[in-house]
Amino acid sequence: MFGASGNIGSTITHELITRGHHVTGVTRSGNTTTTGNYTAQAGDVRDARTVADLAEGHDVVVSAIGPRHDGSDEDRDIIVGATAALISGLRLTDVKRLVVLGGAGSLLTAPGVRVIDSPHFPEVWKANASAQNEALEMYRQVIDLDWTFVSPPKLIESGERTGAYRKGGDELLTDANGDSKISIPDFAIGFADEVERGSAIRARVSLAY
Repeated sequence: MFGASGNIGSTITHELITRGHHVTGVTRSGNTTTTGNYTAQAGDVRDARTVADLAEGHDVVVSAIGPRHDGSDEDRDIIVGATAALISGLRLTDVKRLVVLGGAGSLLTAPGVRVIDSPHFPEVWKANASAQNEALEMYRQVIDLDWTFVSPPKLIESGERTGAYRKGGDELLTDANGDSKISIPDFAIGFADEVERGSAIRARVSLAY
């Protein structure tokens, strides 16, 4: 699990552990420690060799890295760099299953119209959304790994764990009120379900209420 210390990544990690999975959580710094079903490791997801070394011996690699959302070029460097390293790194191993936390900006609100194309899309999020779209297109060229790109809705925030969520594809999911949202715990449930079931191989899925 790359990005195990972030808000979403830590919640997904907790969800997987409660289901009985053994998780190696990778962050950019820290000591190697093991507690129960969780092992902490330090590593850079933008380095293919590091990805390969840490992936060995695991069934699935998960990436839930989160950029700074400050509109800087670092957002793109983190996301696109990690995407390239994950693809190259896993090709050095026998691990073929990869589940990635993506973004909502590339979801479609109408044929050919993405969320990011809206004139109301926040400027500070555009670098991240554009990078996530670039990452998705990179994955779509990959046919030798069993990847899944999981997009959240427009709004994902702290909230209750209800167990409810809907699953879609490339279109933005909205509820009866036209809202596109989900709590982080419920998103983690849907994400973990996708890790376990592998029902969308080489495809993007979206999760929302």
